[in-house]
Amino acid sequence: MLWRLTIRDFVLVDRLELEFQTGFGTLTGETGAGKSILVDALAFALGERADSGLIRAACERAEVSAEFDLSDSLAAATWLQEHDLDSQGTLLLRRVVDSNGRSRAYLNGSPVTVQQLREIAESLIDIHGQHAHQSLLRSEAQRVLLDGHARLEPLLAEVAAAWRKWRAAKEALEAASDGVEALASEREQLDWQVRELQALAFSNDQWQALNEEHKRLAHAASLVEGAQFALQVLAEGEAACDTRVASVASRLDNLSEYDPALLEVAKLLQSAQAELGEAISALRRYANRVDLEPRRLGEVERRIEAVLACARKFRCAPGELPDLLDRWQARLSLLGEAADLDTLAARAATTREEYQQLAQVLSGKRAVAAEQLGREVSQVMQQLALGGGRFEVALLPVEAGNAGGLEQVEFRVAGLAGNAPRPLAKVASGGEISRISLAIQVVTSQAASVPTLIFDEVDVGIGGGVAEVVGRLLRELGRQRQVLCVTHLPQVAARANWQWQVSKNTEAGELRSRVAVLDVDARIEEIARMLGGIEITPLTRQHAREMLAID
Repeated sequence: MLWRLTIRDFVLVDRLELEFQTGFGTLTGETGAGKSILVDALAFALGERADSGLIRAACERAEVSAEFDLSDSLAAATWLQEHDLDSQGTLLLRRVVDSNGRSRAYLNGSPVTVQQLREIAESLIDIHGQHAHQSLLRSEAQRVLLDGHARLEPLLAEVAAAWRKWRAAKEALEAASDGVEALASEREQLDWQVRELQALAFSNDQWQALNEEHKRLAHAASLVEGAQFALQVLAEGEAACDTRVASVASRLDNLSEYDPALLEVAKLLQSAQAELGEAISALRRYANRVDLEPRRLGEVERRIEAVLACARKFRCAPGELPDLLDRWQARLSLLGEAADLDTLAARAATTREEYQQLAQVLSGKRAVAAEQLGREVSQVMQQLALGGGRFEVALLPVEAGNAGGLEQVEFRVAGLAGNAPRPLAKVASGGEISRISLAIQVVTSQAASVPTLIFDEVDVGIGGGVAEVVGRLLRELGRQRQVLCVTHLPQVAARANWQWQVSKNTEAGELRSRVAVLDVDARIEEIARMLGGIEITPLTRQHAREMLAID
């Protein structure tokens, strides 16, 4: 549930903090006061598009924070856990946009991407905009709504994956059938290239070892000379270091009997003498091992030249030759498969069958969901002054199918003015579409798993007794969910459990939006204003009391 919304320097709002309640609430106010700004701010926090135009004039950035209680949203809590984000039962969603149009997003203080913001928002809030009925006229939007209502998204994802797999297999078969000669030529070229690299028998480790060995062999004479010079200085010359250090250490050790201060120096020299002895032994072993090997040097140089020549031929660095061989071998394997038309045809047939089976399961579930959605929306339509109207969901076959399955979805309405079932876009007037859209939203929202529903002036074009029905439907919905409705209808506002009023004032030469939480007396005044316009009479106040069921 949405608990708190904090807005700073967003459009006309300078500072605003709202604490939400459970049940059904309404947001009312004069036209142009900024009611929809609050919905826009919430949508921004949930990942909608951001730009510098959202920032209040003369400010550097806009910021919106939304705090949620996750006790009724297991999906959101699970998402946070899967992404290693702390929740402890609450979620603070924060988004900032600066004057350069750059936006940043945070979940419980941790930076996240806007895509992650949108992902978790799907399990927190549904926002039904005042132009939602316009999208309902598109077939794709109708399919998405039906599949979402029936919880068919996981199955739809499997169908789409199977369709892509079938399409890839089909394209591979067609390409192989159309380009047999080209494939044969490419395969022949790859075959000799692979054989040449295999004959080279080259690896990256070998290249490094070759270079190190070449360096050692090419400088063997210098290495031998250097080792012999070191031995001469350290151990074999007339003034060899090891004997002189031993002599100094021995003398200082004897003198330490007279002054113990020399004992420490003597011990250090003795230690140095031991290490010097180890160095001399290592040098002798090295000198005995190093030898001039002109034949081996020639072999190594020829091997290096063969590798370099191969790299030049294939226009790559020597270290890239092993990866090049792997790629060519993989491509050669694919070309071998591509040359086998029978195998490709069998794969195309198998993947087509897999797609058909999954798509038929999806079609069956859609048919059940379409019948149920049609029946439930038709029932709500009767309450919205659309008596005799019947809502249907038609499933129209798509030849060969696509990623969305074997059919497209079409919303139809029958019975209005005696009409036979016809597409929603062709049979209904603007007011009727608005009411039918509201009926669909009420029905689909009841089945939704999100705990909070926002309706932004979805009741445009509705009035009179129908408006009372809309208010009753939203209040019933509020018994199960947290519902907020931006409305201009007193009949809807009067049904709310709680009500806010938005006003627009000029402060210090700037237009600013303000939100007031209405108590009982303030609600009477606001409902009376919505009923009577500019002049509020005792009669309109009495009518407002009656609508609010206040004695």
